[in-house]
Amino acid sequence: MMPSISPASRKRTDVRPVPLPSDCAVTSWYAGADLADAFAVRLPGPGPHDLSRLAEDALSNPAAWVTMAMWLRDGAVRPFGVRTSGQIRTRLEAGGRDRIGFFPVLSRSDREIVLGEDDRHLDFRLSLLLVTRDDGREDLTATSVVRCHNLFGRAYLAAIHPGHVRVVRSALARAGMR
Repeated sequence: MMPSISPASRKRTDVRPVPLPSDCAVTSWYAGADLADAFAVRLPGPGPHDLSRLAEDALSNPAAWVTMAMWLRDGAVRPFGVRTSGQIRTRLEAGGRDRIGFFPVLSRSDREIVLGEDDRHLDFRLSLLLVTRDDGREDLTATSVVRCHNLFGRAYLAAIHPGHVRVVRSALARAGMR
């Protein structure tokens, strides 16, 4: 007998790796990147979708396991002087900066939101891009690009990379289920 697959499980399978978009705001970051990847999810129903709401759904209320992973990450990096997610959120709130979760918003339009941070160890950008398919429906594409500045940045990226892929897939799945 075949096991039953819940609708939420089916949605998760819709998150897939895609080629790096040629029409997003972070394309200039691809050359020389230490990490560049893109994943997409098919959004339910016809568009247009509210990108700000999708981004909030994806990044502000992560799955419980992602919250636990961030807690572990914060504990591991604190001794090295790397800002924790809570410190980043507090700094952004105090400065009145636009943010989604603890990610600073660098630019925002109806079709794309770019988040990112520059630090002494690495710089990162995350593009959330609405892409209209030939059938008129929309995909949400998350493109991550990282440039490392030193050995610590490269070691950090190597340590978090397996989790990065799972977190991005989980975030897109959450946005796609809304």
